[in-house]
Amino acid sequence: MRKEWKKITAIVLLVIIIAGFFIPVPYYISKPGGTEELAPLVTVENHPNNKEGSLSLVTIAMGKANIYTYMAAKFLPYRELEKDSEIKYEDETDEEYNVRQMQLMNESKNNAIQVAYKAAGQEVKVTYDGVYVLSVMEDVPAAKVLHAGDLITEIDGHSFQSSQEFIDYIHSKKVGDTVKIKYKHGDKKEEASIKLTAIDKKGTPGIGITLVDDEKITAVPEVKIDSEKIGGPSAGLMFSLEIYSRFQKDDLTDGKKIAGTGTIDTDGTVGRIGGIDQKVVAADKSGAKIFFAPNDTITKEMKENDATIESNYDTAVKTAKDIDSKMKIVPVKTFQDALDYLNKLP
Repeated sequence: MRKEWKKITAIVLLVIIIAGFFIPVPYYISKPGGTEELAPLVTVENHPNNKEGSLSLVTIAMGKANIYTYMAAKFLPYRELEKDSEIKYEDETDEEYNVRQMQLMNESKNNAIQVAYKAAGQEVKVTYDGVYVLSVMEDVPAAKVLHAGDLITEIDGHSFQSSQEFIDYIHSKKVGDTVKIKYKHGDKKEEASIKLTAIDKKGTPGIGITLVDDEKITAVPEVKIDSEKIGGPSAGLMFSLEIYSRFQKDDLTDGKKIAGTGTIDTDGTVGRIGGIDQKVVAADKSGAKIFFAPNDTITKEMKENDATIESNYDTAVKTAKDIDSKMKIVPVKTFQDALDYLNKLP
């Protein structure tokens, strides 16, 4: 009888242990990922990669936490726990979150191409295709029609040159008015009439979507970036450097393995990113010798909201010291800052 109870107890414990892997908790867990060399991801017509060294983006590994990973994150270094609400917008689905990350990456790539081509004296043209839907509010008329990933090309017979023009037009209407839109759902062209709703407590009229400009880049020579497995905007700086390097006779990297992170605006400004400490750890493990970190400005208002906040560069320097890394941390505010540093390499 005692043996039977031991057997039953062992089975129950095993079931509980296994169940722990599948019981989700309302947190995401992130940790240092790895580096991805950009040369295989970037193709510039008639301009092959001529570097002995490499330029790499840096990733963070993120996933849903379970009971065990949640507890492990409390003790392991450079593991971060973030609530669903800190990762996703209110009422944003997993699908909408993924669409938003992919669109942020596309915007980042377009900005990188513009910055690199202008710096290299190459031809680049931007055309506006419409408003790209990132997410749709629940319980609004548009929710029955639009989905994350749809492209709105016209409204009431009007096309626009920016999302701001689109928003201004909607704001000129009244709550309850109906607008007629033309949009693309996948490869299929659709039309629909949508009643405008109040999108805030002030009664501002709107469709009830978050949106971003959908732009098409025409570059000569043609450039392609394979980023299907990468989301978010943080690779912008490194993409722009990789593209620019294709037009240079000399090896910008001086044969070194160089990693970095930072968003990129069309004017070349490098922006702040999340998880800079985890990216420093990942870059160091990959053997990078140089790491570009955004040297973003911390405003008085930011300090008032979070007294512990510091620039990405300051955090990167502290992290490198903490892990005893020999990697050179280089502060950059602009694309030109990174370029100046590379041009001074031996």
